[in-house]
Amino acid sequence: MLRHLSSTHDRFALNAPFRISRGVKTAADVVTVRIRDGAHVGRGEGVPYPRYGETIDGALAQIAAVAPLVDGGASRAEIAAAMPAGAARNAVDTALWDLEARIAGTDVATLAGIAPAAPLASAITIAIDTPDAMAAAAARHAPVPLLKIKVNREDAVAQIAAVRGAAPAPRLIVDPNESWTIAEVTGLAPFLRDQRVDLLEQPLPAGEDGALAEIASDIAICADESLHTRADLAALRGRYSHVNVKLDKTGGLTEALALADDAVARGFGLMVGCMVCSSLGIAPALLLAGRAAFVDLDGPLWLAQDRDGGVTDRTGILHPPAPGFWGGA
Repeated sequence: MLRHLSSTHDRFALNAPFRISRGVKTAADVVTVRIRDGAHVGRGEGVPYPRYGETIDGALAQIAAVAPLVDGGASRAEIAAAMPAGAARNAVDTALWDLEARIAGTDVATLAGIAPAAPLASAITIAIDTPDAMAAAAARHAPVPLLKIKVNREDAVAQIAAVRGAAPAPRLIVDPNESWTIAEVTGLAPFLRDQRVDLLEQPLPAGEDGALAEIASDIAICADESLHTRADLAALRGRYSHVNVKLDKTGGLTEALALADDAVARGFGLMVGCMVCSSLGIAPALLLAGRAAFVDLDGPLWLAQDRDGGVTDRTGILHPPAPGFWGGA
Protein backbone atom coordinates (compact mmCIF):
# COMPACT_ATOMS: atom_id res chain seq x y z
CA MET A 1 0.00 0.00 0.00
CA LEU A 2 1.28 3.46 -0.85
CA ARG A 3 1.74 6.16 1.73
CA HIS A 4 -1.14 8.50 2.29
CA LEU A 5 -1.05 11.81 4.20
CA SER A 6 -4.17 13.35 5.71
CA SER A 7 -4.50 16.45 7.86
CA THR A 8 -7.20 17.96 10.07
CA HIS A 9 -7.91 21.02 12.16
CA ASP A 10 -8.51 19.95 15.76
CA ARG A 11 -9.69 22.22 18.57
CA PHE A 12 -9.19 21.62 22.28
CA ALA A 13 -11.08 23.77 24.76
CA LEU A 14 -8.98 25.14 27.63
CA ASN A 15 -9.79 24.65 31.28
CA ALA A 16 -9.15 28.38 31.94
CA PRO A 17 -8.33 31.45 29.83
CA PHE A 18 -4.65 31.65 28.88
CA ARG A 19 -3.56 35.31 28.98
CA ILE A 20 -0.23 36.69 27.87
CA SER A 21 0.82 40.24 27.00
CA ARG A 22 -0.45 39.84 23.40
CA GLY A 23 -3.93 38.59 24.21
CA VAL A 24 -6.03 35.74 25.56
CA LYS A 25 -7.07 32.35 24.20
CA THR A 26 -9.74 29.92 25.34
CA ALA A 27 -8.97 27.03 22.98
CA ALA A 28 -5.96 25.40 21.37
CA ASP A 29 -6.32 25.18 17.59
CA VAL A 30 -3.90 22.66 16.08
CA VAL A 31 -3.27 20.88 12.80
CA THR A 32 -2.92 17.12 13.03
CA VAL A 33 -1.12 15.10 10.35
CA ARG A 34 -1.50 11.37 9.87
CA ILE A 35 0.67 9.44 7.43
CA ARG A 36 -0.41 5.90 6.72
CA ASP A 37 1.93 3.32 5.22
CA GLY A 38 0.31 -0.10 5.17
CA ALA A 39 -0.54 -1.09 8.73
CA HIS A 40 1.50 1.74 10.21
CA VAL A 41 0.32 5.27 10.97
CA GLY A 42 2.55 8.14 12.06
CA ARG A 43 1.07 11.22 13.73
CA GLY A 44 2.30 14.77 14.22
CA GLU A 45 0.86 18.06 15.46
CA GLY A 46 1.57 21.73 14.87
CA VAL A 47 0.16 24.94 16.33
CA PRO A 48 -0.06 27.78 13.78
CA TYR A 49 0.82 30.98 15.61
CA PRO A 50 -0.58 34.36 14.52
CA ARG A 51 2.52 36.14 15.91
CA TYR A 52 4.43 34.53 13.05
CA GLY A 53 1.76 35.14 10.42
CA GLU A 54 0.43 31.59 10.59
CA THR A 55 -3.19 30.45 10.37
CA ILE A 56 -4.94 27.09 10.47
CA ASP A 57 -6.02 27.42 6.82
CA GLY A 58 -2.54 28.47 5.76
CA ALA A 59 -0.94 25.54 7.55
CA LEU A 60 -3.39 23.06 6.04
CA ALA A 61 -2.64 24.51 2.60
CA GLN A 62 1.11 24.08 3.13
CA ILE A 63 0.58 20.50 4.21
CA ALA A 64 -1.66 19.76 1.22
CA ALA A 65 1.00 21.16 -1.10
CA VAL A 66 3.58 18.62 0.06
CA ALA A 67 1.18 15.69 0.36
CA PRO A 68 2.19 14.31 -3.07
CA LEU A 69 5.85 14.37 -1.97
CA VAL A 70 5.07 12.59 1.27
CA ASP A 71 2.83 10.06 -0.46
CA GLY A 72 5.66 9.42 -2.89
CA GLY A 73 8.06 8.55 -0.09
CA ALA A 74 9.87 11.86 0.48
CA SER A 75 12.35 11.95 3.35
CA ARG A 76 12.37 14.38 6.23
CA ALA A 77 15.27 16.22 4.58
CA GLU A 78 13.29 16.56 1.35
CA ILE A 79 10.29 17.90 3.27
CA ALA A 80 12.52 20.39 5.08
CA ALA A 81 13.71 21.67 1.71
CA ALA A 82 10.13 21.94 0.41
CA MET A 83 8.52 23.70 3.38
CA PRO A 84 9.37 26.77 5.48
CA ALA A 85 10.07 26.36 9.17
CA GLY A 86 6.89 26.59 11.21
CA ALA A 87 3.89 24.70 12.51
CA ALA A 88 2.93 22.98 9.25
CA ARG A 89 6.39 21.50 8.76
CA ASN A 90 6.49 20.49 12.42
CA ALA A 91 3.33 18.41 12.00
CA VAL A 92 4.69 16.66 8.89
CA ASP A 93 8.20 16.14 10.25
CA THR A 94 7.08 14.65 13.55
CA ALA A 95 4.56 12.41 11.79
CA LEU A 96 7.38 11.10 9.60
CA TRP A 97 9.55 10.40 12.66
CA ASP A 98 6.67 8.51 14.26
CA LEU A 99 6.02 6.54 11.09
CA GLU A 100 9.70 5.64 10.57
CA ALA A 101 9.97 4.33 14.11
CA ARG A 102 6.83 2.22 13.80
CA ILE A 103 7.93 0.71 10.51
CA ALA A 104 11.36 -0.06 11.97
CA GLY A 105 9.84 -1.60 15.10
CA THR A 106 11.79 0.73 17.36
CA ASP A 107 11.41 4.21 18.87
CA VAL A 108 12.38 7.70 17.76
CA ALA A 109 15.00 8.06 20.50
CA THR A 110 16.82 5.01 19.15
CA LEU A 111 16.54 6.23 15.56
CA ALA A 112 17.93 9.64 16.55
CA GLY A 113 20.64 8.22 18.80
CA ILE A 114 19.46 10.16 21.86
CA ALA A 115 18.20 9.35 25.34
CA PRO A 116 14.54 8.37 25.67
CA ALA A 117 12.04 10.72 27.28
CA ALA A 118 11.91 10.57 31.07
CA PRO A 119 10.00 12.33 33.84
CA LEU A 120 11.38 15.80 34.50
CA ALA A 121 10.59 19.14 36.07
CA SER A 122 8.56 21.29 33.70
CA ALA A 123 7.31 24.80 34.39
CA ILE A 124 3.78 25.39 35.52
CA THR A 125 2.62 28.61 33.89
CA ILE A 126 0.83 31.35 35.80
CA ALA A 127 -1.03 33.34 33.15
CA ILE A 128 -1.66 37.08 33.35
CA ASP A 129 -4.46 38.08 35.71
CA THR A 130 -4.87 40.36 38.67
CA PRO A 131 -2.06 40.02 41.22
CA ASP A 132 -4.49 38.44 43.71
CA ALA A 133 -5.66 35.87 41.16
CA MET A 134 -2.07 35.09 40.16
CA ALA A 135 -1.13 34.67 43.81
CA ALA A 136 -4.02 32.24 44.27
CA ALA A 137 -2.88 30.23 41.25
CA ALA A 138 0.70 30.22 42.50
CA ALA A 139 -0.39 29.06 45.96
CA ARG A 140 -2.03 26.01 44.38
CA HIS A 141 1.30 25.14 42.76
CA ALA A 142 3.65 26.26 45.55
CA PRO A 143 5.29 22.80 45.92
CA VAL A 144 6.36 22.50 42.25
CA PRO A 145 10.05 22.91 41.25
CA LEU A 146 9.53 25.57 38.55
CA LEU A 147 6.97 28.30 37.87
CA LYS A 148 6.71 30.52 34.80
CA ILE A 149 5.04 33.90 35.25
CA LYS A 150 3.47 35.65 32.28
CA VAL A 151 3.60 39.42 32.78
CA ASN A 152 2.89 42.66 30.94
CA ARG A 153 4.39 46.14 31.34
CA GLU A 154 1.72 47.68 33.52
CA ASP A 155 1.61 45.35 36.52
CA ALA A 156 4.80 43.31 36.25
CA VAL A 157 6.16 44.21 39.67
CA ALA A 158 2.89 43.46 41.45
CA GLN A 159 2.36 40.26 39.46
CA ILE A 160 5.83 38.88 40.17
CA ALA A 161 5.74 39.87 43.85
CA ALA A 162 2.32 38.26 44.26
CA VAL A 163 3.47 34.97 42.76
CA ARG A 164 6.72 34.88 44.69
CA GLY A 165 4.92 35.70 47.93
CA ALA A 166 2.51 32.81 47.43
CA ALA A 167 5.18 30.37 46.20
CA PRO A 168 8.50 31.10 47.90
CA ALA A 169 10.29 27.89 46.93
CA PRO A 170 10.10 27.25 43.14
CA ARG A 171 12.59 28.49 40.60
CA LEU A 172 11.05 31.31 38.56
CA ILE A 173 10.91 32.18 34.88
CA VAL A 174 9.46 35.61 34.05
CA ASP A 175 8.09 35.98 30.51
CA PRO A 176 6.99 39.45 29.31
CA ASN A 177 6.43 38.13 25.74
CA GLU A 178 8.22 41.08 24.08
CA SER A 179 6.28 43.71 26.06
CA TRP A 180 9.15 45.45 27.90
CA THR A 181 11.65 48.11 26.90
CA ILE A 182 15.34 48.12 27.74
CA ALA A 183 14.48 50.60 30.52
CA GLU A 184 12.33 47.94 32.18
CA VAL A 185 15.03 45.30 31.78
CA THR A 186 17.66 47.43 33.49
CA GLY A 187 15.38 49.22 35.92
CA LEU A 188 13.74 46.04 37.20
CA ALA A 189 16.97 44.06 37.51
CA PRO A 190 17.42 44.69 41.27
CA PHE A 191 13.78 43.73 41.89
CA LEU A 192 14.14 40.55 39.82
CA ARG A 193 17.24 39.60 41.80
CA ASP A 194 15.40 40.21 45.07
CA GLN A 195 12.54 37.98 43.87
CA ARG A 196 15.07 35.26 42.97
CA VAL A 197 14.10 35.14 39.30
CA ASP A 198 16.20 32.52 37.50
CA LEU A 199 15.40 33.40 33.89
CA LEU A 200 13.96 36.38 32.01
CA GLU A 201 12.42 35.22 28.72
CA GLN A 202 12.26 37.48 25.64
CA PRO A 203 11.69 40.82 27.39
CA LEU A 204 12.17 42.97 24.26
CA PRO A 205 10.47 42.69 20.87
CA ALA A 206 12.27 40.45 18.40
CA GLY A 207 14.20 42.68 16.04
CA GLU A 208 14.62 45.31 18.75
CA ASP A 209 16.76 43.26 21.10
CA GLY A 210 20.15 44.61 20.06
CA ALA A 211 20.11 46.78 23.19
CA LEU A 212 20.59 43.64 25.28
CA ALA A 213 24.18 43.45 24.02
CA GLU A 214 24.88 46.80 25.68
CA ILE A 215 23.98 45.70 29.21
CA ALA A 216 25.49 43.28 31.69
CA SER A 217 22.82 41.11 33.30
CA ASP A 218 23.43 38.75 36.20
CA ILE A 219 20.02 37.21 35.47
CA ALA A 220 19.94 34.75 32.58
CA ILE A 221 18.03 36.09 29.55
CA CYS A 222 16.47 33.70 27.05
CA ALA A 223 15.56 34.26 23.40
CA ASP A 224 12.15 32.99 22.36
CA GLU A 225 10.51 34.98 19.59
CA SER A 226 13.99 36.00 18.39
CA LEU A 227 14.95 32.38 17.67
CA HIS A 228 13.45 30.02 15.12
CA THR A 229 16.18 28.01 13.42
CA ARG A 230 19.98 27.66 13.38
CA ALA A 231 20.17 30.63 11.01
CA ASP A 232 19.19 32.95 13.87
CA LEU A 233 21.84 31.89 16.38
CA ALA A 234 24.74 34.06 15.19
CA ALA A 235 22.78 37.29 15.75
CA LEU A 236 21.91 36.31 19.33
CA ARG A 237 25.48 36.12 20.64
CA GLY A 238 26.06 38.70 23.35
CA ARG A 239 22.32 39.36 23.74
CA TYR A 240 21.08 36.17 25.32
CA SER A 241 22.53 33.49 27.57
CA HIS A 242 19.84 30.92 26.69
CA VAL A 243 17.63 30.04 23.73
CA ASN A 244 14.13 28.55 23.76
CA VAL A 245 13.78 25.70 21.28
CA LYS A 246 10.17 25.13 20.18
CA LEU A 247 9.33 22.60 17.49
CA ASP A 248 6.58 24.84 16.10
CA LYS A 249 9.26 27.46 15.38
CA THR A 250 12.01 25.13 14.14
CA GLY A 251 9.60 23.25 11.90
CA GLY A 252 9.98 19.87 13.52
CA LEU A 253 12.19 17.59 15.56
CA THR A 254 14.78 17.26 12.80
CA GLU A 255 15.74 20.93 12.88
CA ALA A 256 15.22 21.16 16.66
CA LEU A 257 17.87 18.50 17.26
CA ALA A 258 20.32 20.27 14.98
CA LEU A 259 19.51 23.65 16.52
CA ALA A 260 20.09 22.34 20.04
CA ASP A 261 23.48 20.91 19.05
CA ASP A 262 24.51 24.16 17.37
CA ALA A 263 23.30 26.32 20.26
CA VAL A 264 25.23 24.32 22.84
CA ALA A 265 28.34 24.43 20.66
CA ARG A 266 28.04 28.23 20.59
CA GLY A 267 27.79 28.41 24.37
CA PHE A 268 24.05 28.98 24.81
CA GLY A 269 22.06 27.31 27.55
CA LEU A 270 18.94 25.50 26.41
CA MET A 271 15.30 25.96 27.21
CA VAL A 272 12.70 23.70 25.58
CA GLY A 273 9.23 25.21 25.26
CA CYS A 274 5.90 24.76 23.53
CA MET A 275 2.71 26.43 22.41
CA VAL A 276 -0.62 25.59 24.06
CA CYS A 277 -1.11 22.21 22.42
CA SER A 278 -2.03 18.60 23.04
CA SER A 279 0.35 15.88 24.19
CA LEU A 280 0.98 14.99 20.54
CA GLY A 281 2.88 18.26 20.27
CA ILE A 282 4.79 17.62 23.51
CA ALA A 283 5.95 14.02 22.99
CA PRO A 284 8.66 14.92 20.41
CA ALA A 285 9.84 17.91 22.47
CA LEU A 286 10.39 15.66 25.48
CA LEU A 287 13.28 14.06 23.59
CA LEU A 288 15.12 17.39 23.80
CA ALA A 289 14.05 18.32 27.30
CA GLY A 290 16.58 16.18 29.14
CA ARG A 291 19.36 18.42 27.77
CA ALA A 292 17.73 21.68 28.82
CA ALA A 293 18.39 23.87 31.84
CA PHE A 294 14.76 25.03 31.73
CA VAL A 295 11.76 23.04 30.48
CA ASP A 296 8.36 24.58 29.75
CA LEU A 297 6.13 21.89 28.28
CA ASP A 298 2.89 22.34 30.21
CA GLY A 299 0.76 23.16 27.14
CA PRO A 300 -1.49 20.09 27.50
CA LEU A 301 -2.16 20.88 31.16
CA TRP A 302 -4.26 23.83 29.99
CA LEU A 303 -6.62 21.57 28.03
CA ALA A 304 -10.01 20.57 29.38
CA GLN A 305 -9.46 17.22 27.61
CA ASP A 306 -6.15 16.04 26.16
CA ARG A 307 -5.64 13.22 23.67
CA ASP A 308 -5.95 9.78 25.27
CA GLY A 309 -2.70 8.46 26.68
CA GLY A 310 -0.99 11.84 26.86
CA VAL A 311 1.45 13.33 29.35
CA THR A 312 0.66 13.59 33.04
CA ASP A 313 1.82 16.08 35.67
CA ARG A 314 2.59 15.15 39.25
CA THR A 315 3.42 18.23 41.32
CA GLY A 316 5.45 19.85 38.57
CA ILE A 317 7.09 16.67 37.29
CA LEU A 318 5.96 15.94 33.73
CA HIS A 319 5.69 12.25 32.84
CA PRO A 320 5.89 11.07 29.22
CA PRO A 321 2.85 9.73 27.37
CA ALA A 322 1.80 6.11 27.50
CA PRO A 323 3.93 3.65 25.48
CA GLY A 324 3.00 3.74 21.81
CA PHE A 325 1.34 7.18 22.02
CA TRP A 326 3.99 8.72 19.72
CA GLY A 327 7.45 7.71 18.61
CA GLY A 328 7.00 4.07 17.80
CA ALA A 329 7.49 1.16 20.19
